[in-house]
Amino acid sequence: MRPDILNPLFAETETLDGVGPKLKKPLDRLGLTRVRDLDYHLPERFVTRRAVQNVDDAGEGEQIVVKLSVTEHRSGRSPRAPYRVLAQDGIGNVIALTYFGRASYNAKKQLPVGETRWVAGKLERFGDMLQIVHPDHVVEEDGETLQRLCEPVYRLSEGLTQPKIAGLVDQSLSRTPELPEWIDSSQVNKEDWPTWRDALVLAHKGENAPARDRLAYDELLANSLALMLVRADNRKRKGQPLQGNGTYRGKLALPFPLTGAQRRSIAEIEGDMAQEAPMLRLLQGDVGAGKTIVALEAMLIAVEAGAQAALLAPTEILARQHYESLRRMAEPTGARVALLTGRDKGKAREATLMGLLDGSIDLVVGTHAIFQDAVSYRNLAMVVIDEQHRFGVGQRLMLASKGRRAPHVLAMTATPIPRTLTLAQYGELDVSKLDELPPGRQAIDTVVMGQARIGALVDRLAAQIAEGRQAYWVCPMVREMDGPEEIAAAEARYAALKERFGDDVVMVHGQLGAELKDAAMERFARGDAKLLVATTVIEVGVDVPNATLMVIEQAERFGLAQLHQLRGRVGRGSEKSFCVLLHGETLSETAQKRLALMRESQDGFFLAEEDLRLRGGGELLGTRQSGDTPFAVASLEQITELLPKAYDDARLLMERDGGLEGKRGEAARVLLYLFERDFGVKTLRGG
Repeated sequence: MRPDILNPLFAETETLDGVGPKLKKPLDRLGLTRVRDLDYHLPERFVTRRAVQNVDDAGEGEQIVVKLSVTEHRSGRSPRAPYRVLAQDGIGNVIALTYFGRASYNAKKQLPVGETRWVAGKLERFGDMLQIVHPDHVVEEDGETLQRLCEPVYRLSEGLTQPKIAGLVDQSLSRTPELPEWIDSSQVNKEDWPTWRDALVLAHKGENAPARDRLAYDELLANSLALMLVRADNRKRKGQPLQGNGTYRGKLALPFPLTGAQRRSIAEIEGDMAQEAPMLRLLQGDVGAGKTIVALEAMLIAVEAGAQAALLAPTEILARQHYESLRRMAEPTGARVALLTGRDKGKAREATLMGLLDGSIDLVVGTHAIFQDAVSYRNLAMVVIDEQHRFGVGQRLMLASKGRRAPHVLAMTATPIPRTLTLAQYGELDVSKLDELPPGRQAIDTVVMGQARIGALVDRLAAQIAEGRQAYWVCPMVREMDGPEEIAAAEARYAALKERFGDDVVMVHGQLGAELKDAAMERFARGDAKLLVATTVIEVGVDVPNATLMVIEQAERFGLAQLHQLRGRVGRGSEKSFCVLLHGETLSETAQKRLALMRESQDGFFLAEEDLRLRGGGELLGTRQSGDTPFAVASLEQITELLPKAYDDARLLMERDGGLEGKRGEAARVLLYLFERDFGVKTLRGG
């Protein structure tokens, strides 16, 4: 049960003044459904303004507060033209306050001719006139704009304004109780950190590094504790010791001999599976390092020991691909492999369910459908989870209930993860690494070119297609952004390429329905379509050996790890493959380094560490990259610096301070519930 002290924090946002159905929608879009979420909706940056007597005292581009008298309103000739309000400062300088679109309605009300107002915003020049576009604040003469010299800037969604969200945050903070201290006192004193509640208040007020670090540390400590509890619980559980005799594995027909890294990983897995405590191991493989073969060997150990194994994939397409390749490789062994997804209906589904129940099916591959209540196994003792980061710890615990005893779990990811992040995301797992490529995998030639050469690139693409090859074209965003940046959206690029290549082009992005997405992917996988235009949906796992060209548009917008993942979609067949990184006109220093590293290296583990180093430098790409970190508060930089300390602190609490039982343990329970890592507490109760 959640401790009562947290109830005010988990109250719905509707309990705040002024939040009705209309405001609830944009709040929900930002994930702000409870008081706690608003507390943790920390500002992205702060605007610092200077109060000036007149605009002669201010520099162009500066954020200012100035007193102005309104002289005239001018509307444009067309509805799309800007609406301008002319005003004068104390010594007669004329300034235009410029509004676009609907914002002009407010201007008419807020700025009556002849009145004086305090105006806050950024001073700019347009032609020969000074202007402030969309002032941040317009306040009557005796108002309090001058108090707003340092102001937080929050992430918004349509229907919210900065003042609105700032007001809601203030309300939330006023309802936030003091909580007991869960961090070891020596750590608090050493870092000179404020209490939890003070840290929240300070983080919304200004750029306060100690307050932000304290809040990040809380999150990292909650995560480390929860993972330790899950791990300790796993050690107490009884699994099924599984020892194979090699009868099935000896008959495997593998496309090439195992690498040293594969042999080492299989030996580690074999050792874990022979124990009574269920295995919890993460298999990290670089793109194309042969994880599937290692997974198959592990699953066959279970079959040799008279048990069943299952492979869980995040999407239907991946489940089908895994099924095809496992069935092909396992055919000579005589192991029976089945596929079970949400799509299967009728007699075929019944037959699969019967086979799992009576044990005539040895290996099953599928999506979440393989763990539905209706699915029962004769003896499920081994589970492989592909693309581990898409499944939470809670789901992994659910799997544990499917076997007679807790099954052995092998989690796989094709994303090489820097060491510190491995600890953060997978602190409860042992780790095996596949850091060698199988013989026969060719290096992929990586070319960096400017957007201006796109015409020549499309001609090259046409030649590839004429030779019967296939290609990917990846774009960073789905729709054109509002604003001056022309972001080459997938839809616009698709339309342009379709004019040239007709039905040979298909498109996939995150806003397409699952059926449409699957149909497009299947056309491409079968070879009916030659070019796939996509957002990063295709990052993980798609296997089309005939695809030999990968184009990544606006490559400077992606992190190194993501670029490496995308590049790994080609180079899977015997033909030479290429990756083209297209970039915009201006490149930051970090972006230049990133693209240069991509040209120089194909080692995913090296690139992952470099990526963390480059981005840890503070240049997180304005928008958080998908899968960047598993945390809402802690940045990459904070994870690198604070996670090892938080991990040690959690270990101290568990080993020296009596776990969750002592005084600090009580506070730690509050922390686990605050960050909704209470699955850690549940293992204590249910384990």
